[in-house]
Amino acid sequence: MKKHASSVVKVGPYKLGGNNPVRVQSMCTTDTRDVKTTVKQILSLEKAGCEIIRVAVPDMAAAKAIGKIKKQIHIPLVADIHFDYLLALEAIRQGIDKVRINPGNIGSEEKVVAVVKACKAKKIPIRIGVNVGSIEKDLLKKYGPSPRAAVESCLCHVRILEKLNFKDILLSIKFSDVLPMIEAYRILAKKVPYPLHLGVTHAGTPFIGTLKNAMGIGTLLLEGIGATIRVSLTGPLEEEVRAGFGILKALGIRKIGPELISCPTCGRTEVDMLNLAEKVESALSHIQKPIKVAVMGCVVNGPGEAREADIGLAGGKGAYAIFVKGKIIKSVKEKDALRELLKEIKKIV
Repeated sequence: MKKHASSVVKVGPYKLGGNNPVRVQSMCTTDTRDVKTTVKQILSLEKAGCEIIRVAVPDMAAAKAIGKIKKQIHIPLVADIHFDYLLALEAIRQGIDKVRINPGNIGSEEKVVAVVKACKAKKIPIRIGVNVGSIEKDLLKKYGPSPRAAVESCLCHVRILEKLNFKDILLSIKFSDVLPMIEAYRILAKKVPYPLHLGVTHAGTPFIGTLKNAMGIGTLLLEGIGATIRVSLTGPLEEEVRAGFGILKALGIRKIGPELISCPTCGRTEVDMLNLAEKVESALSHIQKPIKVAVMGCVVNGPGEAREADIGLAGGKGAYAIFVKGKIIKSVKEKDALRELLKEIKKIV
């Protein structure tokens, strides 16, 4: 897979773009001014695997809270700012790791210069984020709410920063529909050398939202496009993070933690495989090593179809066979299957 030949931008400890790993991020739903609640949410997201987190900065109180939040978390913090350049300057003073702001929307060139100068001094990158709902009126009149209009809007903001010789830039260009989102990023990737942040915005509830993001983000990642991703869902933020890593693992892009494979079952199934598969998935959540674990419904196809798994179970008549790389190593009673599987997993992680 040929990667989009982007520049590399540093956000906290991470290098984004180029051949660096694709990182998973999310955005807090809390009032940023409420430091305690915001920190609690971020720490929960850290446990879920979130690597970069963004917070809304609607006013000066929120901007001033950033320093207190930063002291209590362990992942890079991004400030989401609209229109008011003074909020960006305060966020920078408070130690923000990245600023999300559209330079064309914060007023005079003097204000943009002030933000760029502050970012340069502390080596803080800027993400330009264009959503289809925020495209300038003249571009909407000319092109309609199309990928071309969104790309032109993004490039207008990029030119402002480039004119000031600022190149620590990341870009996003989001739609709530999959096909225009894919088209927009494809066009943008051909026009700019900057790392791209992928996502289908306003994608919906966890079921449909995950599907839409998997199609949009997954398609682009397979084409080598994308440095960071966010699966936007109307639901628990931890689901966004899990879905993000699920996409990366399904594509073989990131090998982090265990992967569970399980069969859909059929008329041959004689054990409560669904219940066991869910328990195995939960028990694996704390493991960091990238192992593949299989839970299969029968011994007819189990070890064979799942021979690529590092370890697995195949059930039949109230019992399970435990196999390693397709070879059965022992048989156990159904009630003991989870405990015995976990015992064998401990030997290889």
